[in-house]
Amino acid sequence: MIVKGRPGFAMVSSDSPQVRYCPGFLDLNEASSLFETLNTTIQWHQPRLFIYGRWVDSPRLAAWYGDPGKTYRYSGLVNEPLPWTAELSAVRKNLERYCGTVFNSVLLNLYRDGEDGMGWHSDDEPELGVDPVIASLSLGGSRRFLFKHRRHKPTSTHAFTLEHGSLLVMREGVQRDWRHSVPKTRRPVSPRINLTFRQVIGNGSPDPARSG
Repeated sequence: MIVKGRPGFAMVSSDSPQVRYCPGFLDLNEASSLFETLNTTIQWHQPRLFIYGRWVDSPRLAAWYGDPGKTYRYSGLVNEPLPWTAELSAVRKNLERYCGTVFNSVLLNLYRDGEDGMGWHSDDEPELGVDPVIASLSLGGSRRFLFKHRRHKPTSTHAFTLEHGSLLVMREGVQRDWRHSVPKTRRPVSPRINLTFRQVIGNGSPDPARSG
């Protein structure tokens, strides 16, 4: 796997989330090849989510892969991990090296077109611990990714355009203090695959022998 690892830029201040955005993290050809492989080999499904007191179809396809026993629950959905594929394992190894963090699971989302999106939320489930670090790799069509503070209403919304092959690392405090979303759009957009690597601490503690 070809990794450029461009430093990108960070947003670290009292009124912005502690994130680092790295455009061109993956080589263009490698990113395109990875998109095609994941698009055709991942076991995609459309989750049913319990939101605001009712069950609804998720506005995107998803899949959960990870170490054995790393179950992940959100919006009434219980995700039992599928075993790592060779491609996902290779991406995990590179991200662990780049981020200096151990990841034992990954949530993949497939946004088929502009009608697929993600509402405002934080990845703050108990399984992820108090201050999780999440690495988000984007493949395919570019989409807007927004942040807004959970409590400071006057704080402006921060926006990124997540490009093909880019990496967004959300560090400590982001899930505690900020919400994020991928808004739907009426403009034509290509399908996008997003991989968010995480460390599930429920159902067992992180394996100290795996340091990336």
